[in-house]
Amino acid sequence: MIQYLFLALFFVGICGLLSSKNLIKMLISLNLLELGLNLFIISIGYVKGGNAPIITLESVSNYVDPLPQALVLTAIVIGFGTTALGLAFIRKVYFEKGSIEIDEIRGGSDD
Repeated sequence: MIQYLFLALFFVGICGLLSSKNLIKMLISLNLLELGLNLFIISIGYVKGGNAPIITLESVSNYVDPLPQALVLTAIVIGFGTTALGLAFIRKVYFEKGSIEIDEIRGGSDD
């Protein structure tokens, strides 16, 4: 049931990307999209009453899959790098063009 909330967060990020003309708002929307997707993947991998996937002498059959956790951890690191690079690009565009609005950056025939 909680997965619907995470999917809603994902679609809010997509709507923000498609409807915004501001580069900062687009980057924030991209982060919302990523957050919703990461939370969705983690929630899919959750097993109620599951044990850590460590082999012991006891026979335990209800293990939690560690793959979604590893994928999300990697996605968080990649998302951090993407956000930092995006902010650096937005800063460069602002200093060169004087605006972070896409319509103003495109300019007209005076460029």
